[in-house]
Amino acid sequence: MRIKITLNPTGKQRMLPMDYQYYLSAWIYKVMRKSDKAFADFLHEKGYGQSETKLYKLFCFSRLNFGKPRLWKEKKLFEINRHEITLQISFDVREAASNFIKGLFLEQEFYLGDQLNGIDFKVTKVEALPEPDFKEVMYYRLQTPWVVSYKPEGEKYPRYLRPDEDHFQELSVKHLTEKYANTRNKEVEKNSIIFSPQATYKRSGFLVKNGTPEETRVVGNLFDFTLTAPVEVHQMIWNAGVSEKSSSGFGWVERIEKD
Repeated sequence: MRIKITLNPTGKQRMLPMDYQYYLSAWIYKVMRKSDKAFADFLHEKGYGQSETKLYKLFCFSRLNFGKPRLWKEKKLFEINRHEITLQISFDVREAASNFIKGLFLEQEFYLGDQLNGIDFKVTKVEALPEPDFKEVMYYRLQTPWVVSYKPEGEKYPRYLRPDEDHFQELSVKHLTEKYANTRNKEVEKNSIIFSPQATYKRSGFLVKNGTPEETRVVGNLFDFTLTAPVEVHQMIWNAGVSEKSSSGFGWVERIEKD
């Protein structure tokens, strides 16, 4: 399920770090952690099953929609002057959880940013969004990068693959099948998933764990793609993201129409 959240700045601050995704992810986790027991009880009462009580961690989120801000590239900051900003968050839970999750976020107040730059926000509106008509063949556009990585033996850091590199498609399909198996408790055949990325792509990434000893830049790719897969797999990537590190702000997809 996807929800659209409307945010209103409550202070005079207007500067936001360009790599704001880590702080946004931390806020979402914080909201969900506060409701840990209540949400687990809700899932149990609705018959979701014990194996699904941790599904609240399977979420993804879009970029902030704040129009065209002024860029301070040398300081890596956005200057935002809009009085209304929107954000979409998706959760890999059944539709029955919609009202519960909407209630968790409504009227939340929080600070988004680091110690030097950030904005105080209040959530003023939360609305559930309708799902598309899922079919076995779907066309998507990435709004946030699709990350495919692997760590070669003996190397300290992972390598982030491009769509035209060896193993990108193989590892992408592997990730989707494993995510499906881990969340649905059933297997999906690898040969039932056919992933066809567009030839043109753009490298894109941002910092995660900003300001900590584990700070690192994760790099993925933006492109359009066709995915042939069981309908349940399409529902999963719509609600849980298509990429590695979806809960850090990667792998948000939007559907596009094809003639």
